[in-house]
Amino acid sequence: MKAHTPDTIRPPFARYSHAVEVPPGHRLLALSGQLGIAPDDTIPEAAGAQADLCFANIDAILAEAGLDRSAIVRVNAYVTARSHLPDYMAARDRYLDAVDPPPASTLMIVSGFAREIFKVEVEVLAAAPV
Repeated sequence: MKAHTPDTIRPPFARYSHAVEVPPGHRLLALSGQLGIAPDDTIPEAAGAQADLCFANIDAILAEAGLDRSAIVRVNAYVTARSHLPDYMAARDRYLDAVDPPPASTLMIVSGFAREIFKVEVEVLAAAPV
């Protein structure tokens, strides 16, 4: 993967790339948005704990596809309040700490999800050699 972060524009606000190029000969895996819900249907109250569960779910899906988090090229995340941004960003940064180059990333504040208890949703695009 090759990151593109031109010197002619402002650097990213956090540890992410403005763009990540997927070279020829790679397969793509598009993951649906993952919510902070455990296999036993428990949902933590805290946004950071929900984000950690989102990323754990993503790890499980990637593993089933024979991939790991190093294959992630893009992260789209949604939180229900500006106050959840620091906890989400800390969870994301821990999760992606060893991923190089860091994936492209978008973070949006939304009015809510299908169930009011959810505060965070994360979807990713992953790519790996065929």
